[in-house]
Order: sequence, then C-alpha cells, then structure tokens
Amino acid sequence: MVFPRVNLDDRTFQDLVDEAKRLIPDFLPEWTNHNVSDPGVALIELFAWMTELTLFRLNQVPDRVYESFLDLVGISPYSSSQATGDLTFMFASVPDETVSIPMGTEVASLGDDPIIFMTSEDLEIRQPELVQVMTVPGGVDEEPDEGRAIDTSEDLFAQTEVLTIFGSEPMQRGDATYFGFSESLGRTVLRLDTEAEVKGVGIDPNRPPLSWEIWSEEGWIPCEVRSDTTGGLNRDGIITLVIPSNHLSLAIAGSRSYWLRVRLTAPIPEQPDYEASPAIRMLSFSATGGVVKAEHAETRGEEYLGVSDGSPSQAFVVSEAPVLSRNEFEYLEVRFDDSEERWTEVTNFSESTSEDKHFTWDSSSGTIEFGPRIRQPGGKWRQHGAIPEASAEVWVSGYRTGGGSSGNVGPDTLSVMRSAVPYVGQVTNRLPMLGGVDAESLDEAKHRAPLTLVSSDRAVTAMDHERLAIESDPGIKRAFCVPPSAVGEPTKLLLVPDPFTRADDLTIDHFALTEPLLESVTNYLEPRRVVGTAIELGAPQYVGVSVACLVTPRPGWNAGTLRQTCESRIVQYLSPIDGGVDGKGWLLGQSLTSGLISQLVADMEGVQRVEEVALFETDLRNQVRVGEAVEVIRLEPDALFLGFRPRVVVK
Repeated sequence: MVFPRVNLDDRTFQDLVDEAKRLIPDFLPEWTNHNVSDPGVALIELFAWMTELTLFRLNQVPDRVYESFLDLVGISPYSSSQATGDLTFMFASVPDETVSIPMGTEVASLGDDPIIFMTSEDLEIRQPELVQVMTVPGGVDEEPDEGRAIDTSEDLFAQTEVLTIFGSEPMQRGDATYFGFSESLGRTVLRLDTEAEVKGVGIDPNRPPLSWEIWSEEGWIPCEVRSDTTGGLNRDGIITLVIPSNHLSLAIAGSRSYWLRVRLTAPIPEQPDYEASPAIRMLSFSATGGVVKAEHAETRGEEYLGVSDGSPSQAFVVSEAPVLSRNEFEYLEVRFDDSEERWTEVTNFSESTSEDKHFTWDSSSGTIEFGPRIRQPGGKWRQHGAIPEASAEVWVSGYRTGGGSSGNVGPDTLSVMRSAVPYVGQVTNRLPMLGGVDAESLDEAKHRAPLTLVSSDRAVTAMDHERLAIESDPGIKRAFCVPPSAVGEPTKLLLVPDPFTRADDLTIDHFALTEPLLESVTNYLEPRRVVGTAIELGAPQYVGVSVACLVTPRPGWNAGTLRQTCESRIVQYLSPIDGGVDGKGWLLGQSLTSGLISQLVADMEGVQRVEEVALFETDLRNQVRVGEAVEVIRLEPDALFLGFRPRVVVK
C-alpha cells in the first residue's frame, strides 16, 4: 500500500515571492518599485527559488525516516491520554466511623480483558453532624442577616414540632430552609430520611418546584438529586443527594456552618406549584457513600532502572510503556553512597546548565534520558543538564500506565473492586468515562508538522492560537480565535470540547467547558502567548435548530430505514464537531438555509425527491421548538448550530 505523501510545506515559488513582497511595506516602506526589473525583487526571486528547492527536497523524505526528522526538529507524536470521570462508592451499611478510600484504589470492568481505573485522589467520608437549622424568606440569595433568618433548630431537634420548610405567609420564590453542618460534605452521597405531613399539595410529586443547594466559591450551586421518594417533602421517604466537592462554610446571621438549603423555585412551564408549604416532623442525615475522581490507569511501583556510567546522553527505559503524565508522587531518584537525590523532569535541555539535575521522560516509549554534551564554536564543550556520577543507581518512585480510547466506557461499566475497602459494598460509574485518546500516529504527526514549523511554539497569529488551544488538551476538539472588536479588548478564543459521544446523542451539556479543561488550556497558552496579548477563553453560542423534511423515496426503499438515515445525516451535518460540507465541523457564524438541507437530503441514496423543508429554532435547555418555521436561520459571528431531533417524513 502506498501512503499519500504529505507536504511539510506546500508553498510554491510564487507563494514565497508574493509573501516577501507583502512584507516590504512593513519593513521598508520607501521601497515602492516591486517590478521584476528591480534588483531587490531579483534577490527575492533568487532566494524564493533556493527556498523552493529546499522545500522540494524536504518533501521527498521517505516515510521511514519521517519520525527521525520530526524528532530532529523537536516534533514528536503525542502520547495517549487517559479517560477520566467519577466513581461512586456506596456503603453496604452506614458506618459510625470515617471511611477512607485511598488514592490508587483500582476498579475494573467485567470480562476477560477488564478496563482498569484508579482513583486519582484520596476520599474521606464522615458522617454528617447537623448543628443548626434556619428558615429564611425569599429574596435573600447569599448572606441572610440576623433579622431575616429564623433559627428553627429546636423544631427539628425536639421532634415535637412540625418544621415548615417555606416559612413566608404567603409563600414566595426563594423561601428556603438552611441546614448547617459542622464539616464540609463535599463529595458525599447524602441520605435524608424524612417523616412528613401531607401539606405541600398541588404539585407533581415527580417534579416538585424546589432545589437542593450548597454554598461554594461560585455562590449557591445545585446538588444532584439521585432519588426522591418523598413526593416533594409530602410523605415519609428517602432523598439521596450528591454533594459537589466545593462545599464551603458561610456565616449566616452570625453563625458559620457548612450549609445545605432547600429552596422554593419558580415552576417551569407545565409544572404545578405548591398550594401550601410542605412540613416535616423528622429529618435525619447520613452518609451512604462518596464520589471521587478516577482515571484509566494502572500503578507501577518503585523500579530500578540501572547504574550510571557517568557519560552524557545516557538513556534508561522503564519496564512498561506508554507512561502517563507524571504527578507529584512520580519522579526520578539518583542514589549514590547512601544518599538519595530527587531530579527534575523537563521538556528539553535547552535551558539546562551542567549544574541542573534535569532529565526527560518520553511518555510514549518510557525512555528516560539525561542531558547531552554539545560542542561549541570555539572547540569547547557545554553540558546541558547534570549527569549522575558513575556507579550511581537510577530509580523511579513509580509511574502509571494506561490511557487510550479503550477507557471511554459507558455508564455503570466499572463495578469490580480490585481490592477490598472497609464498609464499601459496591462501586460504579454513573456517567460515561471520557477523554481517552490513543497515541498520535506518525501520519497524524506529519499533518501537524507544517503548522508547528510555521510559527514554532508561539501564539502569534489567529491560527497559532487555535492550533495551540487544540494541542493543549485532548478534550479540546476545535478552537476559534476572534479578534478584539475594539482597542483594549481581549482576543477571544472560543473552545469547542470533544463531547466523546455520538452526534445523535449530543446535548448542550456536552459542550460545557469544565474548570479543569479551562485551566489546562490556560496553563498551556500562558507561556506561549505574545507579551501584552490578553486572551479570554470562552465558548461559542450554540443555536439549536430542528429540521422538518418531507421526502419521496425511490422505489423499493424501506421508509423506516430511509427516515432514520436521513435524520442521522442531518444531525451530523449540523454538528459543531464533524458537521458541515467537509465533515470538519460547522463553520463559525455560517447561516443555514432550507436549500442546504434540501440539497443534503436529495443527494442521499434512496431519496427520489425532497418535497419540503422547514427550519425551527430550538431552545436547547428546555428542548422545545421556538417560533414558526423559517427558510433561513442566521448566526451571530461567534455562534454554531446544534441539531435537535430532526423529523423526516417519508411519503
């Protein structure tokens, strides 16, 4: 099989000449004669000819030496990235003591070739201690003062009085009851056992207009309600909440606690409202489990690599590869004469001196290298990075292997504990584990090389910003650099995350930018941006669009199959990830017309004629169409489409 050859630089002689001429006014505005008879232009053409010859020879490099060439210019294929997500550990019975789930606890899938995940941080789950209860009238969002907050602790603790949850007469939006705890409940699966009076009538018990929230650095944020058998606090039952990790303390009416509140919210359309406030006789809290971050990885312990011979450019290889990015507990150690010294990993040795105890660690191959010795023009030698003394032992404290797309498993896939944890009865991943990416192939690196060679590792042009944003994290699929609209405003970099799911299943929530993702992009761009350039990270606007289409099939085609095929193709065509004509994602700000959809469907196999096409804007959050059918939907310059439930009718 012959692979198509990829040009590392596809600029022609004329491209080089034109590019040089365009730069003349910037560097030498006095030079106005750009005709071919001008001596300066003759020199430009000479150098362009020489450059074209160099590029031509470069592009003849056979595939078998591409890897060596890319390594020579500092471009190496990206190693694999691990999938991450949350694991939920549930207790077999409620313990009286603190339960610790240490970092590195392994959980696997079923089967002969299990997928193994390990927790990436320690988790301690304590039983909650309720210390105070307050009711607060509506209109108080953050810090209720002492005059408005009413201490109702005795009503609940004594269990002789009924606690009215929403205390205003009449009830108003924002009425809330606050439960104060002595310690943070972050990452706890919290069980609430209630005994209630049947007073909060009028609601749909499956959709009560209330919200459970905790205080965090972002203000009041909602908790996930896993289950609620109380019918909106109207009957005896159990409520199970998952408390977000960033549960912080707050002083309310002079009392500082870790607060959990239940708040009366405005009902959404077609959601019945309370006619009266619910009331409870008894409410108890217990921790029944916890949620912790995990990654697709296996731990390898301390490993002896070999003995140094004292020479430059020494290399050692760990026993298993690829190796995941190192954390603070994974490092190299040099042991000599009963002394142990920890060395520092660097990307390269360009800024390392002979005194710097630096090394590189290639994640793909697992190779660890020490600094080279480089000859200088005057005949002297310069050592980049220190070298372990001869006879010194080289060790690594440990490392993790794994990663790749195989870790992108579905919900409730990880259920096998590889080691016992006291009190834990079961474990699962309630949501998909996402972010696993296979190592970059040589062919993919060849496609990336020209972009990297043009501006190296600096964010100068809009294309540079977009390329570096995509390089920064495997979770970023596309990026758009929008220049400032006025002097003094920042450059906007709009990011589209990889949803790691099928186009048919995409929702607006799949395109949320998480804090870890934004932090990863920021840390990558910061040392590469031009000094004085302000960059604002954000997301495009996502405009929902629903397509209705009436088609006539060709004779012999199954109507149901054709309908499904057409609907899937429409959703894919509108996808921010792989939509558009070229399959690389819908263009930012590009409008949609019914004619485009008509042509798309008409070109599909099995369609004889497209009778009618209608476009509807869609509220992606509430998943409903908005307004009447239109022929054209126009986008703002910073917006993308997201297809929603197209309807194709086959006559």
